[in-house]
Amino acid sequence: MRYANITPAVFVARLNRFTARVLLQGAEETVHVKNTGRLGELLIPGAEVFLTAPGSPGRKTACDLVSVRAANGALFNIDSFAPNAAVGEWLKTQAFDRIVPEYTYGASRIDFYMERGGVRYLMEVKGCTLVRGGVGYFPDAPTERGIKHLNELAKAAGEGYRTLLAFVIQTEGVTLVRPNTDTHPAFAEALAAAMAAGVRVLYLSCAVSPDSLSISNEIKEII
Repeated sequence: MRYANITPAVFVARLNRFTARVLLQGAEETVHVKNTGRLGELLIPGAEVFLTAPGSPGRKTACDLVSVRAANGALFNIDSFAPNAAVGEWLKTQAFDRIVPEYTYGASRIDFYMERGGVRYLMEVKGCTLVRGGVGYFPDAPTERGIKHLNELAKAAGEGYRTLLAFVIQTEGVTLVRPNTDTHPAFAEALAAAMAAGVRVLYLSCAVSPDSLSISNEIKEII
């Protein structure tokens, strides 16, 4: 997925979950942060960030903060909508007969439903922006919604669906994601139970630039 326009800026401070202050062309501006996670390792004063201006009418902020360069120089896309967009593009290369985003299953909206050769698939997508020691960790904040989705996938596996949890790693050079037991041990427990029930976990590496995010794994077929 690609953004129509990108402008560099300097991070100043996060005001709340949704907004931050940045230094843009010599003046401080308030921008929308497209991720409600903590991002404490990334959004630090002085960090280089990149903004996009969607141009939507009626907005309180003109720009969205979509990526940040970490202290070690690695570029992270932090847009929580980007993983689904990137996976949607990637799934079109996987020879499915049918792909339905935002599919209602049980009491949840699962990110993707797919069909191929009479086999039904359900896939939930989770973006990973927390990296420590070359390993991704999820979540960076407690997610009861994430547990709910895991439980739904486990149930679907028992009903004959091929079920997939896809971790989209929103930086380059990272290929593994582990559950963040320190932040949310219940998620780790739910993940272990889901995998035991037949849910397959995919670790999707990405190619990242200030204006794009794309899946870089060369997976020829989702089993």
